[in-house]
Order: sequence, then structure tokens, then C-alpha cells
Amino acid sequence: MTTLKLPARGSCQCGNVTYQVVEQPLTTVCCHCLDCQKLSTSSFSVSMILNRSGLEILSGDLKQWDRPAASGNITRCWFCPTCGNRIYHDNPEAPETVRLKPGTLDDTSVLSPQGHVWTCREQPWHSGFNELPRIEGQPDYAAAIQAIRDGGSPF
Repeated sequence: MTTLKLPARGSCQCGNVTYQVVEQPLTTVCCHCLDCQKLSTSSFSVSMILNRSGLEILSGDLKQWDRPAASGNITRCWFCPTCGNRIYHDNPEAPETVRLKPGTLDDTSVLSPQGHVWTCREQPWHSGFNELPRIEGQPDYAAAIQAIRDGGSPF
């Protein structure tokens, strides 16, 4: 279970929008729907479900964009108009909760998702994801590309 030291602060990438979480999350999930894959440019997106009263915007104005979700609901997306970083989503039909994008928290080390949703859309390569080689810092991409061109491995 994700447990936050409250208040837990966060911001968008440019720092224009800041917020704090003032209540413990209801749950944290990894969503594999196609919309979340596009949003995260990865195989899933993490969402922290909060009571609306648990999220306070401290600075900046958020821009809103509504889109239909695969579930048939409307997803209202709230993001920084300067850098475009999503802060949270909500559903106008369920105004009591929000889905914070917890990668925007200042301390993401406390995240502990409780489950996966929309697994019917999970990428087939995701099951072996944790077995891939790992580099602790910035890779030397020029050397890696040269190694591939020479028929070797970049790792």
C-alpha cells in the first residue's frame, strides 16, 4: 500500500503548477489501457486514486481537456499549460475522486501500486521487462550505437 508522509508535495516538470496531497491515497494502480500507454509513452501509467478533498493545488492554473475513455466514461485531464505535464484526471460523473499522476510527486520512492488494470491491453513484452540488462546512469549512446553497428551488444 502506498503510504505518504503528509503533506506530500508535487509539481509539473516546469514547476509552474505545485500541489500537495493532504490525505492518504485510496489505492495506487498501474493502468495498461491504450490511452495510458500513449500518455506515458510506455507500457502503462501509474494512477493514485485520492478523495478530491485530498488534493490541493498550491500554485499555477491548470488547463483541462476532456476525452472519451475506452470504458465509456469521460476522462477529464488536468495539466500544466506551460509544459503539458499531466497532474491528475477525473470523471465528471464521479466528482468525489481524482486520479493523481504520482510521477509528479517530489518523492516517488514511496509508490507501491496495489494492482494492474486493463491487463487485456498489457504489452506482451512486459512479462520479461525486469529481466532486461540495467545501467545505473546515463548510457553512452554513441558507444552503444557503434557496438550495434559492429554486430555486438550495446550492454
